[in-house]
Amino acid sequence: MTVQAHKETLGFQTEIKQLLDLMIHSLYSNKEIFLRELISNGSDANDKLRFFALSDDALYEGQSELKMWIEINKDARTITVRDNGVGMSRDEVIDNIGTIAKSGTQQFFKALTGDQAKDTQLIGQFGVGFYSSFIVADKVTLYTRRAGVGPEHGVRWESAGEGDYSIETVERPSRGTEVILHLRPDEDEFLQEYRLRGIVKKYSDHITWPIVMPKITTDKDNNEKTIEEEVVNSTKALWALAKGEVTEEEYTEFYKHIAHDFEAPLTHIHTKVEGTNEYTTLFFIPARAPFDLWDRTNRRGVKLYVRRIFIMDDNEKLLPPYLRFIRGVIDSNDLPLNISREMLQHNKQIDNIRSGAVKKVLGALEGLAKNEPDRYATFWKEFGRVFKEGIVDDHGNRERVAKLLRLSSTHDDNPSSAVSLEDYIGRMKEGQEKIYYITAEGFAAAKNSPHLEIFRKKEIEVLLLHEPVDEWVVSNLTEFEGKKLQSVTKGQLDLGNLGNDAEKKETEQASTELKPLVERIKNVLGDKVKEVRVTYRLTTSPACLVADENGMDVHLERLLKAAGQPMMGGSKRIFEINPHHPLLETLQTEQDEVRFNDWVWILFDQALLSEGGQLDDPATFVNRLNQMFMGMVKPASRLILPD
Repeated sequence: MTVQAHKETLGFQTEIKQLLDLMIHSLYSNKEIFLRELISNGSDANDKLRFFALSDDALYEGQSELKMWIEINKDARTITVRDNGVGMSRDEVIDNIGTIAKSGTQQFFKALTGDQAKDTQLIGQFGVGFYSSFIVADKVTLYTRRAGVGPEHGVRWESAGEGDYSIETVERPSRGTEVILHLRPDEDEFLQEYRLRGIVKKYSDHITWPIVMPKITTDKDNNEKTIEEEVVNSTKALWALAKGEVTEEEYTEFYKHIAHDFEAPLTHIHTKVEGTNEYTTLFFIPARAPFDLWDRTNRRGVKLYVRRIFIMDDNEKLLPPYLRFIRGVIDSNDLPLNISREMLQHNKQIDNIRSGAVKKVLGALEGLAKNEPDRYATFWKEFGRVFKEGIVDDHGNRERVAKLLRLSSTHDDNPSSAVSLEDYIGRMKEGQEKIYYITAEGFAAAKNSPHLEIFRKKEIEVLLLHEPVDEWVVSNLTEFEGKKLQSVTKGQLDLGNLGNDAEKKETEQASTELKPLVERIKNVLGDKVKEVRVTYRLTTSPACLVADENGMDVHLERLLKAAGQPMMGGSKRIFEINPHHPLLETLQTEQDEVRFNDWVWILFDQALLSEGGQLDDPATFVNRLNQMFMGMVKPASRLILPD
């Protein structure tokens, strides 16, 4: 290769240096994984070329047979992994060699636990498989050329995995990518042909492209000689096989290949649909959430094939957003090979595939929930927050999604509790007609809310919804199995048959007797509140704030404000007072208007704080409290200090 001008030496980012140090010195416990990662990258490159060539056959450059090659040079102590796929341009090399630089380095390091086995599993979640080369190599050289451009646009990249790398433009006649690993002195085992063949069989036997290695034999004098190239993998499309023909180990290794994960999946879903619309799906549910799961625009978990030819890996039309954690393939026999993203949007067959795929995933989750609750608990811990979006995303399957929800509740006051709505209904008190819930900014705020006091007294279970998505869940799920969902922070408290006439009469009587106090409090708060009224929902707190029956929940209002949604000044709240609290009894007899006003504002601010709100004027709140404390303190005698 003739080296051209335009050579640069560029420094790695600080985070990449840290990553390489981890790779080389401490992180990987299973060194052989490097070969699987390089083969997986080469397979992806071949997939992409075949897709691009559907619309531009010239990209094949007269060579349409796609392969991968693995070669050993014992004298040079190198392993070369090569493909004739789509290749990369100079800019793509800078961008793509180490996608961790763009997609979550800091999250990666925050996630490290110090446990080697657990930290190894994180690698696949952060897209850093290429760097696994430095586990066994003290220098890596990469040659590549993008398909469809001239040989003068080849690229050479090289690094010793320390502080920098070099990149230059070179002549490269063939398209594709070639990675040369210069092995460390103590890695002789990987110079053995049988060792590499064993790794390919173990991890990459299912790759659909031929993986070729020289077949090395020895003559009568025990000298090695190469006879011919030999395909060392089976090249079978795993999803095209019957379920009975695939072992659990094969499923696991296929998942690790397509998901770039180092950990086995939680479960897999393998189905074949026959009839007027024939397709096969092989889906996997990971055991651990990837770092970018919360990004709804990141939708590359499922690859679409048509008659085993890769078409695209953007699953926007293949699965709804709330199932974006799914990894796997869909292979259709009926879609045209030249199908585009635009065509997908208006294709009835895709709609049928999507509908069927969703039902299969939900069915698998229902099976886990029923038969393997511990594994379902693992799923919910990792993916529950995303799965809840299905209440909004998937109206047609809302009931099925709702049955799979697992929520915290006052049943055990544990943030990790997993109560189903069916569990809740099964424990409802006789005469209870509603499913009660509270939404808050955190579990502690929900659990300790004063709005729960009467419910705890009467041992009525309340769902504790403390994740941002929960507001959208209850906005779209208004009832379940005929039971209306009711916020305990909205409207006049009405426990229906769970209340009693004595309580209602007592509240009515208190409202009449305390009417002057209520009016006096309302005069102080003015336009700050919509109304002041007596309540029996409180047992230990003096006051609370509630939303109007038809108003917006305060937690949702805060979320919308935080998201930059335009608000018309916010909705006014209702200030409810506990007629049996000593502070309210004291207020009835308070004649000093200044002290009365201060107490009212203190109670209002306390009610706001107790529900996770923020004070408009914290300093004034503190000053009022201090004034009240000073009024309670007796004048102290002069403090005499010792000599």
